[in-house]
Amino acid sequence: MQKTLMMKWRWWIAALVLLAVLAACVAQTPAVTAPTAATDTATASATEGAGTAEVTATVESSAEVTTTAASATAGSSAEVTATEESAAGATPTVGATEEQTTTQEVAPENESVASATDGSANVAASGEGVTATTETSPTAVIDLIGGAPLTSTESFKGIPVGFTAEGLAYRGDPNAPIVMVEYSDFGCPFCNRHFIQTEPAVDESYVRTGQVRVVFHDFPLVSLHPNAPAAHEASLCVADQDSAALYWNYHSSLFRSVEEWEGLADPLPVFERLAKEAGVDLALYQACMNSHEMQSKVQERVDQAFARGFTATPSFQVIRNADNTVFQLIGAQPYEQFAAVVDSALAGEMPSVAQAPQQPQEQQPQEGIPFWATAEGWKPDPDRPGFNMAGDEYRGDINAPLTVIEFSDFQCPFCLRHNTETQPALDEKYVDTGKVLWVYKNFPLNIHPQAPAAAVASECAADQGKFWEMHDVLFNSVDKWAIDDPSDVFKSLAAEIDLDADAFATCLIDPAITDRVNSDESEGAQFVQGTPTFIIVHGSEGSIIPGALPVASFSKVLDEQLAAATGAGQ
Repeated sequence: MQKTLMMKWRWWIAALVLLAVLAACVAQTPAVTAPTAATDTATASATEGAGTAEVTATVESSAEVTTTAASATAGSSAEVTATEESAAGATPTVGATEEQTTTQEVAPENESVASATDGSANVAASGEGVTATTETSPTAVIDLIGGAPLTSTESFKGIPVGFTAEGLAYRGDPNAPIVMVEYSDFGCPFCNRHFIQTEPAVDESYVRTGQVRVVFHDFPLVSLHPNAPAAHEASLCVADQDSAALYWNYHSSLFRSVEEWEGLADPLPVFERLAKEAGVDLALYQACMNSHEMQSKVQERVDQAFARGFTATPSFQVIRNADNTVFQLIGAQPYEQFAAVVDSALAGEMPSVAQAPQQPQEQQPQEGIPFWATAEGWKPDPDRPGFNMAGDEYRGDINAPLTVIEFSDFQCPFCLRHNTETQPALDEKYVDTGKVLWVYKNFPLNIHPQAPAAAVASECAADQGKFWEMHDVLFNSVDKWAIDDPSDVFKSLAAEIDLDADAFATCLIDPAITDRVNSDESEGAQFVQGTPTFIIVHGSEGSIIPGALPVASFSKVLDEQLAAATGAGQ
């Protein structure tokens, strides 16, 4: 029996259909130089494998590296930063964004960033990390791998190296049956982990043996790592000296020295010293850096990654040349995961984690779908008005053809944007008219220190039948309660909506309420890569919107999903 919602094949098909829809929306939006419409923030795991009864904010080293206290059953987590919180702009990338990771034992670790245009074209990764398997045209594959490999006689550490027609660096046999495109960031700690822990084994087992050629695609996340774009620019200035061996040597130096340059106000002297140590023509390097000619190339590659639906680093596409099948991996996966996918690709098979039996829709079993995402879970709880049987707050008709499950954070600026700019129109058009049942689940991020306490306050209001009233005042007064101790502000907000003051105050310190918030986080951890995230469900099918879309884009998705839902029911 499938254990997670994301492993159901119909969910994947629906998610990929949604991806296509959103890609169409992206194609209609004006181009931007620095992505600024990114609308996710992501969570990070605070206690790998250890249970925790309270949701507390824990910041590891800086605002860019954060953790959330998820319960012991949480399958994933993430790091994140938002545009408002970064002077440069983003995540996991050049532009607005977030950084996401997952617990090492269960899921891939990565940094994630929202789409540069309409906010979300990415399908969240499964716990196993294989997120998509598609057949692509030969022309599209050539585009993915940066064009054909150019003839080269160079090697690095005994492995053939060179550049593609579009200037992407590669290592491995140009005629290898498998090409793996790596989307990475020199400043990303999880990319660094892959470089140190996994890449050597992959190189020895598959690259050195001529079975895999690795193509490196620059994907710096500027809002989390302000110095990363300059690092990538420097690497391209080294590559501009037409030596792939020189490039890969410098590439390695950047990863190994990241702790030296990542926090500097001006990392350029370090980059220049590393270039000198690598043996580059320093005058040519300096002229290239001073011209900033490589900035546009770095930005172009970032935009390409966004356009392909990537929102996380490191991310990988494993391409089987024989039939142009593309397997996608998200995160710093262990070697065993790469080996499983590559071995399957070499054998002409599907990775086992990507396989799912196809069944007619009416026969699709429900066992693999979490209770909170089923019609049974959405039924009203007769003992707790405003709650469904899964323990979640909801509004709208429980018999609506479509259900949207929102995972949100009261301190997340993009959640605020959604609730002020988009939600009112969605309520009027879909919720109030009985077309959509809207379910809310708390998913506070530890990059927002007061968000867990705000989630508790909302649950306490829910116990008095006023969740949505508290929901609205919390979003409308973030500046008031985003302080060291927000308890008194929460109590004043409770008074504004006429809650029983004593009961509310007692509830705020009740560990059972904190457990309730932890439960939401645990339940969403396998599917939520950032906030806000919306899971759209009809029957046994579902799709994910990981970000705050504009009204028009969100409506387009709902209209198409409603058409599918009502058509399926005919």
